[in-house]
Amino acid sequence: MRWFRRLLYVALVAGLVAAYAYGLLAWMAARWGGELPALETPRDRYAVVTVAEGLESPWGLAFPPDGRILVTERPGRLRTVREGALDPAPVRGVPPVDARGQGGLLDVALHPDYARNRWLYLAWVAREGDATGTRVARFRDEDGALADMRVVFPGAMHAGKLKHYGCRLAFGPDGMLYVTLGERGDGERAQDAADPHGATLRLRDDGTIPPDNPFGAESPVWSIGHRNSQGMAFQPGTGRLVQTEHGPTWNDGPGGGDEVNVVEAGRNYGWPAIHHREARDGMESPLVEYTPALAPAGACFCTGPAFPGWEGDYFFATLVGRRLVRLRFDGARPVGQETLLKDDYGRLRHVACAPDGTLYVLTSDTDAYGPGRAQGDRLLRIVPAR
Repeated sequence: MRWFRRLLYVALVAGLVAAYAYGLLAWMAARWGGELPALETPRDRYAVVTVAEGLESPWGLAFPPDGRILVTERPGRLRTVREGALDPAPVRGVPPVDARGQGGLLDVALHPDYARNRWLYLAWVAREGDATGTRVARFRDEDGALADMRVVFPGAMHAGKLKHYGCRLAFGPDGMLYVTLGERGDGERAQDAADPHGATLRLRDDGTIPPDNPFGAESPVWSIGHRNSQGMAFQPGTGRLVQTEHGPTWNDGPGGGDEVNVVEAGRNYGWPAIHHREARDGMESPLVEYTPALAPAGACFCTGPAFPGWEGDYFFATLVGRRLVRLRFDGARPVGQETLLKDDYGRLRHVACAPDGTLYVLTSDTDAYGPGRAQGDRLLRIVPAR
C-alpha cells in the first residue's frame, strides 16, 4: 500500500501544479464569489416589440436623425429599417468582407457631427492573401449608398486564427473614435503595447493619432490586456468608458471569467496573465466578473426619459447567457444588477439606446454558434408598457 500512497501524493501534487498553472483556483474562486445585489423591474413595466426579422447574423446598430435604423450583418450587408420595415435592398458601397470564422462586417457608428457631415464608420474583417485583420473606414452616407471611403485604421493583418476580431466602435466625449480589437486567439499579444491586438484604440475621426495617447504620439493604443471586447459605451455625465469582455473558454483558460471594466488610458487589464478574479500589481482586475460564462456582447447606457427607473444604467447583451443584463453604477462602482429577457429571445448580440430613450436589441441565432431560426434574426424594441 505504500506505493499506492506515494502515487496518490504525486497525483495530488501534479494536480495542484496544473491547477495553479491553468488558473483553476481563480475559476473556483469566481464560481463561489459574491454577487451584486439584485435589482428588479416588474414585467408589466415594459413591453418587447419585434421591429423586424429576417436578418442574418446582425452585429451593430446606428440611428441616423432621419428616423432610419442601420443594421450590419456579418456576411457583409448594411441593412436599413425604415418605419418598422426592413428594406430588402442592402445599402450599396459596403467593401468586401471576409466572413470566415468570427469575421465579417462588424460594427457601425455615426460621427458626432453626422447631421452636418453625414460621416458613417464601419468596422469589418478584411483579407489580404492569407492574412486577415479588422479594418475601419469612414464613408459619406447617401441614404441607400456609401461614398468617399477613407480608411482610418487599415488593420494589423495577421495570418493566424480566424477569431477574436473585436469589434466595437464608439465616439467619446472627447470627439475621438474608440475601437476594440481582440487578440486573435494569441493571448500574449494582448500584453504587447506595440501590438494593437488585444487592445482598445483611440483615433481622431480621420484616423490620425492623438498626440496625448498614453503609449506615445505614434501609437493608437489606449489600453491593453484585453481578450476580446465586444461591448463599449461611455457613461453619461462622467465620460467613463465601460466595456464588456469575453473570458476564456477552456481552450485558453478555465471557462467563465467574463468581465465588465471601466477602461482608462494606459491601463493593463491583465489578459492572459490574470483572469477571473485574480489580481496582480500593475494590472486591473475586473469590476464585475461572471462565472459561468454569459458571453457578454454589445452594450449601452440607457439615456432619455422613456424609462425613468433605468436612466443612467448600463445594459449589455449576452450570447451564451441568452439574456439582457442591467447594471447600476454609483459613479464608477457597480451597486446592483438585473437579468431581463432570459431565454425569451435566444442569443442576444447587441443592445443600443435610441434617441428617444427606448432600447433596441439584436438577436444572434443565425451565426455559426446559434441554433438557427427559420424566420432569421430579429431586431427587438423595448418600450414602456402602456
